Amino acid sequence: MRLALLTPFDFPSVRGNAITVNRIVRGLRERGVELNVWDCSVISDTQVGREVETYRPALIHAFHAFRVGPLALRLARKLEVPLLVTITGTDGNHDLFDPDRAQTVRRVLEGASAVTVFHESMLTKISKTLPDLTVKMVVIPQSAWLEEGPPYPLADRLSLTPDTVIFLFPAGIRMVKNPLFPLASFDRLVSRFPHLRLVYAGPILDPGEGEHLLRALAGRPWAAYLGAVPHRQMRSLLEACDVVLNCSLSEGGMANSVLEAMACGLPVLASDIEGNRSLVEDGVTGFLFNGPEEFEAKAIRLLGDPGLRRWFGLLGQTRVRAFYSREREVEGYLAQYHRLVPAPSAGDFLLRGG
Repeated sequence: MRLALLTPFDFPSVRGNAITVNRIVRGLRERGVELNVWDCSVISDTQVGREVETYRPALIHAFHAFRVGPLALRLARKLEVPLLVTITGTDGNHDLFDPDRAQTVRRVLEGASAVTVFHESMLTKISKTLPDLTVKMVVIPQSAWLEEGPPYPLADRLSLTPDTVIFLFPAGIRMVKNPLFPLASFDRLVSRFPHLRLVYAGPILDPGEGEHLLRALAGRPWAAYLGAVPHRQMRSLLEACDVVLNCSLSEGGMANSVLEAMACGLPVLASDIEGNRSLVEDGVTGFLFNGPEEFEAKAIRLLGDPGLRRWFGLLGQTRVRAFYSREREVEGYLAQYHRLVPAPSAGDFLLRGG
């Protein structure tokens, strides 16, 4: 089986879609799957179409229904091959309900042979809007994979002491990630906990939001923006921190940053939304919060109790290893590929003159 994977971003980008696709592609190739990936952020639709037609895949897999779905659907129809669409986040949470984008997303999802989501909550949300789609939707949970790369020089960027507690905000800087949210709360906490540090790691995806964040950090010496950190250095950065923040307004079922934090044994302090509830059990594998007051109260508990941080981290790591393995993720996609493109039978082989 030869696969064509279309993605809005691919390596070396550190955006969520790129991390997800890179992880899945590595797993598939380890299983001997023949595939090619087209990064639609750097190649024109015309060139992608020409190259995919030449490649002659047995199946097209599109990651993101709005950004690459329309092109993938046109190619699947032209080549008369199945189309698998993976809902990755904003396409299911926002684009499907945006008056200017909804029709495009619906057309792609209705034209797909199968649709995968990362969590049951996304399946439920989409099914309420497109009930006829339910029969071809499948949940395939994400996994976490962090390679061993060169250490990130965090000590060169921050003034650290043995009692420093570092909160890491790992995400692309854009409005949906709500990067400004922690600052006012930490303004109030830093006088009580002078060893508190807040660091942001991720590319600026929304220039306006990035400008607001950088301006806000300028007067806060206890906070820093590290820029886009290469994914091969994320393990060492995570291991140098104490708590991971996720303040998102929405997530596509589960965030790579939360999965990776839990895989590294870090506690998570996350907004109480469906995508985060799929991973973080409040008071067990981390904390969920609604609003600034609850955020501050739970941040105080994490700041003052190293044992609690270790306990949350251990339980989170155990849960990721038990339920979100790479093997399970890869097997999920392989099952869909083989369902959509069944292996030819001996009779088919003989009919073709084999």
